[in-house]
Amino acid sequence: MATRVGFIGLGNIGKPMAVNVAKADFDLMVYDIRPEPVKELVALGAKAAASPLDIGKHAEIVELVVMNDAQVEEITMGPQGVFNTMARGSVVAIHSTVHPKTVKKVFEAGRAKGIDVFDAQVSGGEKGAAAKSLAYMVGGDKALLERCRALFNTSAGNIFHLGPLGSGASAKVAHNMIVYVNFLAAAEGMRLAKKLGIDLDAFEALVHVSGGQSNAMDTWQERRKRWDADPRPERLPELYYKDLALALTMAHEAGVALPGAALAQQQIDMILHW
Repeated sequence: MATRVGFIGLGNIGKPMAVNVAKADFDLMVYDIRPEPVKELVALGAKAAASPLDIGKHAEIVELVVMNDAQVEEITMGPQGVFNTMARGSVVAIHSTVHPKTVKKVFEAGRAKGIDVFDAQVSGGEKGAAAKSLAYMVGGDKALLERCRALFNTSAGNIFHLGPLGSGASAKVAHNMIVYVNFLAAAEGMRLAKKLGIDLDAFEALVHVSGGQSNAMDTWQERRKRWDADPRPERLPELYYKDLALALTMAHEAGVALPGAALAQQQIDMILHW
């Protein structure tokens, strides 16, 4: 019998991840507040949930790809949360970029109900999800990773177990900080090149084989086109600001100075709209 999977959050990364699950040998049910991506998944054979409660009733494994800490808590522990209907022994994998404290809070609430929770953050974006090349950053019980490995492999290029509960969330925040600081450098470099009249295609090719090479630069113009075409562009600054706020909060708690991350957070509008 196919493993029963629940998937909550069908945004830029979540939808292609869920598509990969739907095309594999899993009994999938999906939920999102927007009907359009749900209809797309139903067309691929998934079941539609009316609420997270339906997901909890259905699933042995629930994957969460929602936007922030508050949504993770609401989807799991809230009045309509999956914990209200999930069976003992079932699993929740948190893919959202959240504070490790949130992972641990949800873990404790799940444990009280006999539900296993662990963090399994992902990196690679919409393109990586579609190409099945995401990097998974996992914290918590290795046995839970093995239980979910076949499911994760539907979208994974690499899976890293990084340590105890919260390690995946910590790694994702640190990783995203590097990405956004690189975005700032790429935006400033491309802005200067444009102002100086340099052909941007040629400049991007030059940097790719030079000391300034980075993924942010390699994909800058392609990424800018996606940003400009985003039907919900207001979500991008909100998402980037949230991720950097997490990094700065965790750095403050750890007594670590992150001036580059602070500057990138202050310059989000310039990064997105240069």
